[in-house]
Amino acid sequence: MVLALICVLSSFKLNVFFPLFSTVYYLQEMASSKSLMNLLTFTFGSAIGFFVCYLLFSIILEEQVKIQPHILHNDPHGQHSADIDNNQLQGQMNFNADSGQHKDENKNIAEGLYQKVRILCWVMTGPQNLEKKAKHVKATWAQRCNKILFMSSEENKDFPTVGLETKEGRDQLYWKTIKAFQYVYDNYFDDADWFMKADDDTYVVLDNLRWLLSKYSPEQPIYFGRRFKPYVKQGYMSGGAGYVLSKEALKRFVTAFKTNKCSHSSSIEDLALGKCMEIVNVEAGDSRDTNGRETFHPFVPEHHLVRGYLPKTFWYWNYNYYPAVEGPGCCSDLAVSFHYVDSITMYHLEYLIYHLRPYGYLYRYNPDLAKNPEEQSKNEALEDNQKLEQKISEN
Repeated sequence: MVLALICVLSSFKLNVFFPLFSTVYYLQEMASSKSLMNLLTFTFGSAIGFFVCYLLFSIILEEQVKIQPHILHNDPHGQHSADIDNNQLQGQMNFNADSGQHKDENKNIAEGLYQKVRILCWVMTGPQNLEKKAKHVKATWAQRCNKILFMSSEENKDFPTVGLETKEGRDQLYWKTIKAFQYVYDNYFDDADWFMKADDDTYVVLDNLRWLLSKYSPEQPIYFGRRFKPYVKQGYMSGGAGYVLSKEALKRFVTAFKTNKCSHSSSIEDLALGKCMEIVNVEAGDSRDTNGRETFHPFVPEHHLVRGYLPKTFWYWNYNYYPAVEGPGCCSDLAVSFHYVDSITMYHLEYLIYHLRPYGYLYRYNPDLAKNPEEQSKNEALEDNQKLEQKISEN
């Protein structure tokens, strides 16, 4: 409104006062050329006025573009702006080269779960994303999988990728998912207990996933992820946040296509897989932690942590199976995954999760004792004091 008023006033001043001044002058000098000079002055004033308005509009619109955040379209199965990785990182980084900096950490529990809860991870990618996205997954969280496979439409022996002999495109995602799980079932079924599907812009915390899965048997027909509620009675798992199938769930899923219980006619990967799981009686598991907080996340951390980032008209609020929370209560301390993670953020998360440590803290949160936090704090404090005293005496 203000901008429009400025434009009007600019044109008015140039188109009225200029001709008026010019008219008085030329009445005295050249009365016969009055009409011609007024026309020229009016034209000149109009051009200046429109030019000023154009500049003002351009400056304001340019500033709006600069401050506009990533746009998340109001479609859970559509393409988002974050699908286009503008923050492309040249080269890879090895954050784990200097393992000596964490040599004093006690990793016995994590290492024990690595042996006990075997997870095969397969990453959905394509030839166009190997350098932009997949190689950064390979350099970070994928190293903690018991087995890692990159599934593409075509084979790449150097990366390497498994060639599924499919086309690329969003309408091919479910078909690629079916063929990927069939490949895993035929070649690696006995090499793992759980089978995780993730996108090449998903970050997964494998150690936290193993803690979650350690409460269940891989022989149980169940799968986990970020649970959505529309269209499927028991709900289905968000494709972007990733989902993990038990050994029995994988067996039933692959067999369902051989017996025609499920079909590959749909292009909506996560929803179609969820419908098939319900048909073959695979349970949609509850992946929340002991405090009821979500562990799988369909967006990057700030989208969940910052109140008001996602408008209430956004599809996300209607799709969650459990009541969604925004702000710090959104996310478990044992979060498993985040989606729409660009190559730079992939390394941000790697550093924050596996390298950053506050000085002086030996205590680590134990969710299995969360029902009695006061008693846990006392026990942990006593143990930590004993460890500290022993370390001081040794030095």
